[in-house]
Amino acid sequence: MSERSDDENIGVPLPTIRNEYADDTIKILLATDNHIGYLERDPIRGQDSINAFKEILQLAVKNDVDFILLAGDLFHENRPSRDCLYQVMALLREYTLGDRPVQIELLSDPDDGKPPGYSFPAINYEDPNLNVAIPVFSIHGNHDDPQGAGPEGALCALDVLSVSGLINYMGKIDLPLNDAEAQSTGIAVKPVLLRKGNTRLGLYGIGNVKDQRMHFELRSNRVRMYMPRDKDNWFNMLLLHQNRVAHGPQQSVPEGMFDNSIDLVVWGHEHDCRIVPEPVAGKRYYITQPGSSVATSLADGEALEKHVALLKIQGKEFELTPIPLRSVRPFVIDDVVLSEAAEEEGFDINDKIEVAKFLKQKVNELIARANAQWDERNARAVAEGEPELPRPLPLIRLKVDTTGVSEMSNPVRFGQEFQGQIANPRDVLTFHRSKKGLSRTSKIKADVPELSIDDPDLSIGEKLSKVRVQTLVREYLAAQELQLLGEGGMSEAIETFVEKDDIHAIQSHVSTALRSLMKGVQATGEDFDEDDFEEIVGKVRSEQEKEHSEKQAEKPTKGKGKAKATNEESDASIDSMLMDVDAGDSDFDMDVSDEPAPPKKRAAAPKKAAPARKAPARGKGKAAATPPIDNDDDEEDEEEVAPAPAKRTNRAAVLSQTSKKAPAKAPAKKAAASKTSASKQTQSTLSFAPAGRTTRTAATRARKKVAETIELDSD
Repeated sequence: MSERSDDENIGVPLPTIRNEYADDTIKILLATDNHIGYLERDPIRGQDSINAFKEILQLAVKNDVDFILLAGDLFHENRPSRDCLYQVMALLREYTLGDRPVQIELLSDPDDGKPPGYSFPAINYEDPNLNVAIPVFSIHGNHDDPQGAGPEGALCALDVLSVSGLINYMGKIDLPLNDAEAQSTGIAVKPVLLRKGNTRLGLYGIGNVKDQRMHFELRSNRVRMYMPRDKDNWFNMLLLHQNRVAHGPQQSVPEGMFDNSIDLVVWGHEHDCRIVPEPVAGKRYYITQPGSSVATSLADGEALEKHVALLKIQGKEFELTPIPLRSVRPFVIDDVVLSEAAEEEGFDINDKIEVAKFLKQKVNELIARANAQWDERNARAVAEGEPELPRPLPLIRLKVDTTGVSEMSNPVRFGQEFQGQIANPRDVLTFHRSKKGLSRTSKIKADVPELSIDDPDLSIGEKLSKVRVQTLVREYLAAQELQLLGEGGMSEAIETFVEKDDIHAIQSHVSTALRSLMKGVQATGEDFDEDDFEEIVGKVRSEQEKEHSEKQAEKPTKGKGKAKATNEESDASIDSMLMDVDAGDSDFDMDVSDEPAPPKKRAAAPKKAAPARKAPARGKGKAAATPPIDNDDDEEDEEEVAPAPAKRTNRAAVLSQTSKKAPAKAPAKKAAASKTSASKQTQSTLSFAPAGRTTRTAATRARKKVAETIELDSD
């Protein structure tokens, strides 16, 4: 096998056996992802998986194979029902046990992998008490993986079938018991060594493990494959059940990370049928992906025709022949854009009756197409001498782009009209909106985004194990196309809400961000039309998002608490240190501006000053100004402060007074600024008001300060 690039793969002849000898040829039936038990309670589709598995076993008998090879997910549930387990065991007994001699010789240890404490071997046809005609070898998948921590270790349904003598369970990996073992323990793969005539075959099975771990083990070169010394004289085949398509960082297994001694990789878990062997660039081996034998999701990959494969191996050569499954229910999927269809067909997209009429026509066309596919397959099979099968109800999925449509009919009620014509009337329609068609006035649906945990092949437990707050927030916000709030700040607020249980994090961020956005738009000082408003808002939002990113990059280099605040600190950095005494209820929170007032002296003539940035809170407020700048409210408080020179109060001073607590109903705290010299500034302190002042007095003073502030602004 030569090394080829991806571009050179096009038109490359498939691997074949040049001179086939029956005594040296191992014949294998390949299948994967049977998902037996899927929708077993459905009155129409409940037996689909069992029927497909029965056909697979019949094909094995018909083609006189030496053994059957399954690459994971034999069962759809980790704990299959009694009815499901009963039918599988009955089928295996019916088609795999008998007097037919097994022509493959086992060269590896038959006791390797057998349960401890029992005498019967791990390979069923080596047991003299069993008459096995067609051995079945299987690894576990992500749906039927071992679980539990009982005296026998983690167990799964395949263990039950194995000890009953119906299948040969391989690829079971013992997980490390603690973190210390995990750092030094990799994945050890011991083969099942078989021989027929002059052909020697090594089967290397790796049951499903977490993709992150498998990715790490392969990159760290910690996957140890125990191979014979003369491994080049063996045909080495690897079975695994992992993600082949990348779903995120380290969420898949790269195709080119396996040992060059491997000749063929049988890839399970992926449901789309890519059964024709595909060469890997820079490697000697091929990959075959049989796909599932039953559709477990109404996706595009499941609409491909289902196949199993007849694999022939002789020496170092192999030949793979795809075999279509006739019993699989036909599945047709299509999509339609209502806005484009309305222009072509000439109907109003806001008329629910006209839209429903058009969609019924499309569904009927898909039903006719599915029935035609079944009739074509049936005719082909009858021509080859196979019996004709009755036509089943097809699976139909129509994906409807409803961009620009104000209201749609109920999809479940729509599907009821196709009862008796299709197998899935409840989910024949699925609605979605195009992200490009969203405008600032369009309503964004919260259920549109598809997150990384929405993989239909994942169980609930696997979805929960993949949940990461940062990933979900980032994906969800990116799909919402936020127009006013920045994704970075909003993501940080949500993480704070979730991880630190801060119930006010989101509300505080939204209020602060909207105020900052309005200030930014007003600061442009430009006259603009309503049509230009969105562009200006987007520009201001981008600038704020950039500033937020820069601050986040600088954040690790700053200390958590600072004794002094610098003049270069921005408004956002000051707000980020807002304390409880700052956030108290205030009568003038809505009347003040966020701009700090310039310093001034009491004796100076009145001049126009900017409103104070933050007003003290009633009952437990304090001044909140940048160190070299005083609030007007603080200067007005000098009327009731002792004539002794008072020191300026800033946020750093409050931080230095954390051990002091204000009384529950104390009046607002006040501080006076000493303006004797602009160059001499002393350390800030916190001055408390006399203890005898009542709440009524504080309220009177508050109204007086508001009036004086308004007078200063009017001057």
